[in-house]
Amino acid sequence: MTSFHEVRFPLRLALGVSGGPERMTDIVNLSNGREARNARWRNSRRSYDAGSGIRSVADLYAVLAFFEARAGELYGFRFRDPVDHQSGPPGQAVAATDQVIGTGDGVTATFQLVKTYADAGASTVRTIAKPVAGTVRVAVNGAEQAASRYSLDTTSGRVTFGNAYIPPAGAIVQAGFEFDVPVRFAVSRIDIDLSAFNAGRIPTIPLIEVLP
Repeated sequence: MTSFHEVRFPLRLALGVSGGPERMTDIVNLSNGREARNARWRNSRRSYDAGSGIRSVADLYAVLAFFEARAGELYGFRFRDPVDHQSGPPGQAVAATDQVIGTGDGVTATFQLVKTYADAGASTVRTIAKPVAGTVRVAVNGAEQAASRYSLDTTSGRVTFGNAYIPPAGAIVQAGFEFDVPVRFAVSRIDIDLSAFNAGRIPTIPLIEVLP
């Protein structure tokens, strides 16, 4: 991912964040009263507003410094979604069997981390490009693998097995992990409101997901 800094937006400033996934759908109303729907985007795109997390002058300065270090909208960065930041449901411990990330063929050594959202009606698969170092666990056919058997690229979310540990044909490859969302600032300026002595706020800090 180009123009990206592998740093995370300060967690303490993201406590009051609002936002989530967005999808783009074209809807055409037909003359018979029905409608035709077509998904314009293959994947959802997340957007957030982190402005409500600002409580003090120190917080104001932290945002300003982070904004300047990213050169405004130029460089992307990591952001922790307060609700959706791990392979399983919130509050559940990460397990090596949380997500299926592929099926072995005896040759393929590299597998992309993904997260599947599903119910009885349908499912969608999301590419996870920014896993959190030290949180990834991997299993093959339900058996957790020692970390020495594979390597992880935390900048792309790819797991690569060593030559002696490549999953055999038909083996189910699974993984559990925490992850960040790659985002950038969606505004070219930061507006500060110094509402009281040693206190202030930034009414809005819009962030937009940078798709891998």
